[in-house]
This record gives sequence, C-alpha cells and structure tokens, in this order.
Amino acid sequence: MELNAIADDLVLRRDEGPVALLTLNRPKALNALNQPLLQRLAERLREVGADPNVRAVVLTGSGEKGFVAGADIAEMADYDAATAQHFALIGQGIFSRIASLGKPVIAAVNGFALGGGLELVLACDFAIASQKAKFGLPEVTLGVIPGFGGTQRLARLIGRQNALRWILTGDVHSAEEALRLGLVTQLVEPEQLLPVALEIAQRIATRGPVALAAARQVVDQGWDVPLADGLRKEAAAFGKLFRSQDQKEGMAAFLQKRPAKFLGK
Repeated sequence: MELNAIADDLVLRRDEGPVALLTLNRPKALNALNQPLLQRLAERLREVGADPNVRAVVLTGSGEKGFVAGADIAEMADYDAATAQHFALIGQGIFSRIASLGKPVIAAVNGFALGGGLELVLACDFAIASQKAKFGLPEVTLGVIPGFGGTQRLARLIGRQNALRWILTGDVHSAEEALRLGLVTQLVEPEQLLPVALEIAQRIATRGPVALAAARQVVDQGWDVPLADGLRKEAAAFGKLFRSQDQKEGMAAFLQKRPAKFLGK
C-alpha cells in the first residue's frame, strides 16, 4: 500500500508489507526542517503509529546529498526569543513521538545529518548510514545551541566529553567516526542503504509486536536510572508479557517448530 506518495508531499510514505518507509522530501533544501515539514512528519508519525498493519518504520531523506541538513535557517533567522523557544519545543515534541510510537524506527542516513538532522537520528531507535554520510551539531557556528534534543540525547549516547567536543566545536564528522562512537550501528555502500535498512526492518517486523514495544520502553526507562531500578522494570515487563497472546503464540510456535503468527495482542 502506498499513501499520498505524490512528488510535492513533504514526507513521502511507501509501505512494503509491514514496514513503512518515510522519506523527508525537500531535496533542493537538503530536507531542512521547516515548520511545514515538521508538521507533516508529525502527521505521518500519527498515521503509522495508528496503523495496525505497520510493525516497523524506516526514516530517510530524499536525494543523494542530504538526510536532513538541519533546521531551516532562513525561517529561523528573524525569530525572537519566545518564538525560538516555541519552535524548539515543537521539534522536541515531534521527535519524542518517535520514542513513544510503540514501533521500532530505523534511521537510514543517506547524506548530511547536521543539526536537527542529527537530532532526528538520535530520536530513532538506531541508525544505518551510507559511507558518504556526515554528522554534526554546528549550531554554535550560528551563535545558538542544538534545540531539538541534541544536547541531551547525544551525551547519553556517546558520553559527556565526546558530546561536548562535537557540540562546542560544531565540527562535521565522518560516517566512520559516527560508527566508532556508536552513533550508528552499520555503514554500507550508498546504493545498499535502503535495501539493508528495509531488510532489517522486515526482520524486526516478524517479531512479537507487544514484546518489541515493551523492549523499547524498558530500555528507555532504564537508560539513566540505577541498575537495580532498571532491573525491576525489566522483570515487571517480562512478567506482564506472559498475559499476552503473542507470548502464547511465540512459545507454542517454537515448541511446534513452525513460524510464529503474531497478532500484536
């Protein structure tokens, strides 16, 4: 199924079985995040989140050069303090929806992921990148700081010192450096990016949806709490899954040596 995949749609959607491919579509602006694009992304996230046929999402950018080159500077240049804060809260809220989507979201980074583009990568569950991809938070070169979660999520992912080096220098980094620091999980040739990301998403989509949602939630909730608290959350979620139809189906299928047919219940 394909919904509204017209050329001028700011976020294209193409469904490949249980996987929804969302493509940010402002290629002439390297998919820079302006308010209309953010609003369309929010709508698409609501769509795929509510669609029971979608079990995983791949997020990428149109064109060969840019995943997302950042927020739209031309749009932001004349903001006052209150407008800028409101814009940051809008972006943070939309990116946080990815974490609360209840379905895995994979970033397929095909080019520049700078500023808001890197922050979008950080909001996803994990990222696959083209070997030509570039990463950075260059906001200080414009006299501002990351506003869509970059100061918080990057430090949690690669550590305080590495994050501060990236943020304070505003430097652009290679895909190899992003892989070394754990910002992405795999590098591939540019032409293999979407096939690899979609194959991983398809594989994830065969797993138990209730378990996938629980795993994402427990990892997020245990991210920055004491280990003992995180382990209690894990045990509680593990036990709760034994009330689900998916658990009954998954274990029955294993014992019967057949593929499981999960219903997400």
